[in-house]
Amino acid sequence: MENILSNYLIDESMTIIDALRQINKGEKSVVFVLKNNRLVAALSDGDVRRYIINGGDLAKTVKEIANYSPVYVHEKDEVNYSKLMREHSITALPLVDDCMTVIDIKFISNPNPVVDKLDIPVVIMAGGIGSRLRPFTEILPKPLIPIGNKTITEHIIDRFNMHGCTHFDMIVNYKKNLIKSFFQDNEYKYDVSFVEEPEYWGTAGGLKLIEGKYDGAFFITNCDILIEEDYKAIYDYHKKNNNIITLVCAKKQVVLPYGTVDVDENGNLTAFREKPSFEFKTNTGLYIAEQEFLEEIPENTRIDITDVIENCVKKGKKVGVYLISEDSWMDMGQMEELKRMEKRLNAE
Repeated sequence: MENILSNYLIDESMTIIDALRQINKGEKSVVFVLKNNRLVAALSDGDVRRYIINGGDLAKTVKEIANYSPVYVHEKDEVNYSKLMREHSITALPLVDDCMTVIDIKFISNPNPVVDKLDIPVVIMAGGIGSRLRPFTEILPKPLIPIGNKTITEHIIDRFNMHGCTHFDMIVNYKKNLIKSFFQDNEYKYDVSFVEEPEYWGTAGGLKLIEGKYDGAFFITNCDILIEEDYKAIYDYHKKNNNIITLVCAKKQVVLPYGTVDVDENGNLTAFREKPSFEFKTNTGLYIAEQEFLEEIPENTRIDITDVIENCVKKGKKVGVYLISEDSWMDMGQMEELKRMEKRLNAE
């Protein structure tokens, strides 16, 4: 056990380049950081890669980038180790004594078990500039922005993997070479192919480039959302209703922070409501579509997916809506939403 532990334990004074060498010695792409022989942090292959992408200095110590809120279990705690690791999407879990000394490490081979064998392709729309997330996206393209210990796109892929969807076509444009390099040299070896837009064609124009590639239905997802839902149920609903496309929409409730008044045509008060709430349905950015939908997209044209959907409705084609709760939808399209998403994922 001591030899196994030594492969996964480093001191926080170690340089990042030496830590990367140590990570490569193990099989789980992670090491645990000690200070005075006590567990203080964790460091993953992904942490180092994101640091390199951002131009970090590999001669600095791991204190610069380690996660000082690692997941661990006390030796006396009675927990399901495999379940805990799956919940946190980690492959190694340290066990500590009362002094925070690592006495054992539990491992898991598959942190994301398949729930349903859905096995249909997924298109990730990853070509946008991400202007609402500046200045982050001036350095990193939106698909590579880290949320916790993984990029947002890796989180998306992992959730589809859990439902048996394993092949992904990523439509890229802005900083496309950086995105391609990241996934081609990714420790998890995702099955990702890249479709390059010659110019920015909106949220639907690039979809035309995959026409004829699939035999049946396929998912479409923005690269800045996470949906915690039964993807098989979404697929079944879509097929049962014979939709050309189905939008996954969230019920959202907004409470106004002010009291409102109703006034008649003569300027008289007719009603007063204190902080009223309104419920509406909003498009999450996740869809499931048929090949016929791609035929509705003009070639070599900048067009958004909402425009194509509206045209389908005007033509009398069946467009469905699958409703989910607001809690099932996480969005990082703007800075505040990004912070909320990271906080939620770190708490899982």
